[in-house]
Amino acid sequence: MPLELPARPDDRDAWASFLVSRCDDNLDAVRRTADAIAAEPGDAARVLERWNELTVALLNATTAAGLLGQAHPDAAIRDRADAAEQAVAATTNEVRQDRRLYDALSAVDADGLDDDATRMLEMALRDFRRAGVDRDDTTRERLRDLAERDKTLSQTFERNVSDDVREVRLRPEQLDGLPDDYVEAHPVGDDGLVTITTDYPDVFPFRTFATDRDARHALYEQFDNRGWPVNDPILRELTEIRRERARLLGYDGWPDYDAEVRMIGSEAAIRDFVERLDRAAGPASDRDLATLVERQCEDLPDLASMSWADVNYYAQVVCRERLGLDAQEVRRYFAFDKVRAGLLDVTSRLFGLEYTERPDVPTWHEDVTTYDVSAEGALLGRIYLDLHPRDGKFKHAAHFPLVKGVRDVQLPQSALLCNLPRGLMTHGDVVTLFHEFGHLIHAVVGGRQHWARFSGVATERDFIEAPSQMLEEWAWDADVLASFATDDAGTPIPAELVATMRAAQEFGRGFDVRVQIFYAAISVGIHADVPDDLTSYIDDLAKHYMPFERLDGTHKHTSFGHLADEGYGSSYYTYLWSLVIAKDLFSAFDHDDLLAPDVARRYRDTVLAAGGSRDAADLVESFLGRPTNTDAFDRWLTG
Repeated sequence: MPLELPARPDDRDAWASFLVSRCDDNLDAVRRTADAIAAEPGDAARVLERWNELTVALLNATTAAGLLGQAHPDAAIRDRADAAEQAVAATTNEVRQDRRLYDALSAVDADGLDDDATRMLEMALRDFRRAGVDRDDTTRERLRDLAERDKTLSQTFERNVSDDVREVRLRPEQLDGLPDDYVEAHPVGDDGLVTITTDYPDVFPFRTFATDRDARHALYEQFDNRGWPVNDPILRELTEIRRERARLLGYDGWPDYDAEVRMIGSEAAIRDFVERLDRAAGPASDRDLATLVERQCEDLPDLASMSWADVNYYAQVVCRERLGLDAQEVRRYFAFDKVRAGLLDVTSRLFGLEYTERPDVPTWHEDVTTYDVSAEGALLGRIYLDLHPRDGKFKHAAHFPLVKGVRDVQLPQSALLCNLPRGLMTHGDVVTLFHEFGHLIHAVVGGRQHWARFSGVATERDFIEAPSQMLEEWAWDADVLASFATDDAGTPIPAELVATMRAAQEFGRGFDVRVQIFYAAISVGIHADVPDDLTSYIDDLAKHYMPFERLDGTHKHTSFGHLADEGYGSSYYTYLWSLVIAKDLFSAFDHDDLLAPDVARRYRDTVLAAGGSRDAADLVESFLGRPTNTDAFDRWLTG
């Protein structure tokens, strides 16, 4: 049966007890199991099964603390979860530096093991070495201290972003151009002004539709200064810590250490990938940017450059005036409740899944909807959809596991934390929801591994985004959208409108890719070069990679959560690397009938169900019948 949560979100004692049982008790089990492995190494099968038990207990503590620290509405529980996560990180470091365990696993004779067990053993031994198990006592202690400090700083960085909800106060006429429902949701205060916050449902429609340039710039300045200045020294210390950790382990720097366990392999390969993609995107970016600037000059003849704060606005103006796409017209087909129901229906038909809503299941907030997921009559796991913003909650969109599935031990449970509007959504919101739901499907379908190390989205980090990026394609298909995207009268979104949306999607694709390249360059650059002045360093990168002018006095890096997250850190390039693979995976589907189940079920069973039990390149090759290539991506990039 799935893990049950405390019955009432506001029962602080119950949630505190849950954290103790889920975190502290599992960490105690980790230590007992470690002692048992060290005391009685036994035969290979026994050692590996005990190691698997230890891994399950460690993951159970990790996932519960990680989710509740980002999602629970009670600040005291979030603080307890953060403390638990720090304890988990410390225990993880202890385990990976435990020479007794390393010796026990090293002594296992791999000759009699099957492929999965051999892979698990090799990866476990690699994790030990990457933690410094073979270093002297002084070095191991320093590595342990640095890793624990890294976790504390990254938590603090993200908490600073979550808590830093800023606002601008505007005159009512400064909301001109925005949809009626947006204006109605932001009433005029007693002082005659309207409050717009830096939460996603406020920011993105405002950037897209507000005609008042000064107001757009004022809001964007606040948005890109979240976490400033407090997160600047935190990020600087993080990069210094990671460089020292890498060098103590014999690597030139953090990017080489980080990339060793990715598909890409090295810092040099990351930089080469970034430069090659920048050159490839350049012509399309320059062409579309010229169109934006030309249109802006009709309003502002003296401006010869485009501000990053004006891109969304002029992109929708160009699409409306030159391509006939009215983004506000599109919004009226995407009511949140219909989109959520449609997403479940589409993925059910596509992957052979059944979702059973469970309003009786306790959750951490009343906004959360819960579903049990089944396939072929068997319960696979449980998902939680926590999709709207609130104070103290994670401010981006991401998948958070609560339980990692292990065959015959525990069913997977995972949550989506998003910040979507409650009413009408932009099509970009729809694409985001499809993307994040792809992670949930991967976690649940891939959650039937014997070895906990391979459960769910346990692939190489630079492949993790590919299944989610591929699922975005279903949010662009006319037949798929018509199955759930309807207006108030129940009329489905017209195929002609979707065709116009697709044509508009091609506009700006080049500069969208270049923005991602800029973020990737920040990610690898600050970890490789460890600059003293992050703002100046990133400004220089912007001049090289960004096709737009950044707003003076803004500090994007202090709210760029991926930089603080050790899982991404220097590896933000993974979104573009995964996108190349996603386009290749999608090439195998019937584009005239995206709901045809045969290819989708084969993809489900070949790629998703395998979790991390095989290298991502092998999974892709097994599905496609050939090694992956860039052909589909190249066609997409050039339109």
